[in-house]
Amino acid sequence: MKMNSEERVYCVLQRQEPDRVPHFEWLVDRRVRDALLPGCKSHNEFAVKIGQDAVIVDPIFKKERVSANRWRSEWGFVTQETDEEHGIEVEAPIQTLSDFECFKPPDPHAPGRFAAVEAAVQEYKGCKAVICHLNDVFSIPRYLMGMQNLLMAIITEPELVEGLVEMSVTINLELAKEVAARGVKIVYTGDDYAYNKTTLMSPKHFREFFYPGLKRVVQGFKELGLYVIKHTDGNLWPILDMIIDSGIDCLDPIDPLGGMDLGEVKAKYGQRVALKGNVDCASLMTYGTTDEVIEATKDALRKGMPGGGFILSSSNSIHSSVKPENYAAMVHTLQEFGHYS
Repeated sequence: MKMNSEERVYCVLQRQEPDRVPHFEWLVDRRVRDALLPGCKSHNEFAVKIGQDAVIVDPIFKKERVSANRWRSEWGFVTQETDEEHGIEVEAPIQTLSDFECFKPPDPHAPGRFAAVEAAVQEYKGCKAVICHLNDVFSIPRYLMGMQNLLMAIITEPELVEGLVEMSVTINLELAKEVAARGVKIVYTGDDYAYNKTTLMSPKHFREFFYPGLKRVVQGFKELGLYVIKHTDGNLWPILDMIIDSGIDCLDPIDPLGGMDLGEVKAKYGQRVALKGNVDCASLMTYGTTDEVIEATKDALRKGMPGGGFILSSSNSIHSSVKPENYAAMVHTLQEFGHYS
């Protein structure tokens, strides 16, 4: 039976077989968008026209320009513009426990916070899956302290780390209440816990400082009737059992450069979670040929499709260095080989 995109994604998140494998990306850089479909005014317009099965939306947090290429977020951290569509954090407002005790986070219920969510639901619900980007337990603490300082604080100021994680859980559950009330059924959290070699913190410290909050926020999302897609790059093997046990519905992106083999993850966890991934965008889609991308896409389909519960995507996002023809090759290969019947 032919499904629409929304039905297809829900089916996969229930670990069932849809009519075909769905596809969407968290980000397609504007240079790739302009090369393939010039004239699209937004990421979601491109996503619809290229045939993705979901649109992605964020709550709106204000920012103000502080210099020619730097912006201060409503959260208080400063980002610097890059060649990509997202900046990098260069200044953090919290360094000590006393800083945290004086810190006032943004109001999750502020007027206008969900204008983009409301617009996306109105335009796409019933046709495309509408997915809202929230956080869980690591990104907000990292933005507010900086990566190095946060990881050091696990040892030097554990009470500060615990407070930041608790704040992140509390605010994201409040945000989730608002997006669920507006008709969103899927959230994804983009907090990365690892890099290619291993996790950013020891498994012991993840279990002590981050895993309890991860369980609370994921279960809170699910109590609101939301499906949860968990994104994190890198080598997750040391903490993967904990991530799965938190109750997520889908794991993304099964990073091949982090030693995460899609077939192995599918065999071990495919009865418990859906999977999304994992055509290599860091190397293959950037430097490889279209024929190589076609074969990698077929391989991902062979490993991910059996039994359902699989979404095809890149291993992170379609960044500015991805060859447009390689992204097109992945999409066309899915259209040809991604059907169940």
